Amino acid sequence: MTRLTGSAPRGALAALALLPLSLLFAVQVQAQDDCERGQLADIYCDENGDLVADRPADESQWADPDTLIFAYTPVEDPAIYSDIWAPFIEHLEEVTGRDVRFFAVQSNSAQVEAMRSGRLHIAGFSTGPTPFAVNLAGAVPFALMGADDGRFGYTLQLYTHVDSGIDDIEDLEGKRVAHTSPTSNSGNQAPRALFPELGIVPGEDYEVVYSGSHDQSMLGVVAQDYDAAPVASEVVERMAARGLYDPDDVKLLYESDSFPTTSYTYAHNLHPDLVDKIEEAFFSFEFAGTELGEEFEGVEKFIPINYQDQWKVIRTIQKANGVEYTPENL
Repeated sequence: MTRLTGSAPRGALAALALLPLSLLFAVQVQAQDDCERGQLADIYCDENGDLVADRPADESQWADPDTLIFAYTPVEDPAIYSDIWAPFIEHLEEVTGRDVRFFAVQSNSAQVEAMRSGRLHIAGFSTGPTPFAVNLAGAVPFALMGADDGRFGYTLQLYTHVDSGIDDIEDLEGKRVAHTSPTSNSGNQAPRALFPELGIVPGEDYEVVYSGSHDQSMLGVVAQDYDAAPVASEVVERMAARGLYDPDDVKLLYESDSFPTTSYTYAHNLHPDLVDKIEEAFFSFEFAGTELGEEFEGVEKFIPINYQDQWKVIRTIQKANGVEYTPENL
């Protein structure tokens, strides 16, 4: 089997890398022949109905690169996470027999674009952007971080400054509240779907300001730049563990039921033998005693999941918000 590094000349791929995702769609190669695809982009098929892109039927289209590119979801300081992920990257290299490079992405759209264009092979996508990655980029979720007993998840937490004078969610009326980004689940989609039932409508009862990340939202609350912010519990916990803010400076107004965490995915067109090795690397990695284990407290292993089941609640929230999986909405 010939290892594919792309279907276009190197110069053409470099040019594609400079295009925004919406333009990349316009120059994308021809669509698949008529097939079942659900909400997937036209270049993918889903004949088995599992809601993710099928591997191409033509084996010549299977990608089997010598160097694998791995990216974690956008964070405030990518350099820190490059070091944190180093033990796993080394393990992934040993199991797959390939070189692996950590790719620091700056935005959700850039991460989705990289996988769609064939420049990203393995990625951790945040909860909310995962359906965009699945439908626009052919990402196939297969793992989550979890505990030995199979438990996983995080919650939406709503914080305000301890001195804000805000005591419950209805006090947010007329306030300035930091959401993270339009596609974020806990940082935007879930609040818009859940808060109206609690007596407050985002964007109507309070002003929504997009901060860009959970980190920025939380730090903005601490600095009193925002009156409140809905954020992901796992991010807040890691920030507190690194001493990025004093928990005594904030108070919790609301906490939701659990959502799935970051999805770990591979590109739909990877060679099946390579996919087997990638999955083996994830499921055999031991967190204990590594920087990754220290960063993600309470996580002991990667656990197998599938998009159809574990992301049902997220798709429901996004449907309630009228979300369409298009490049413009990412």
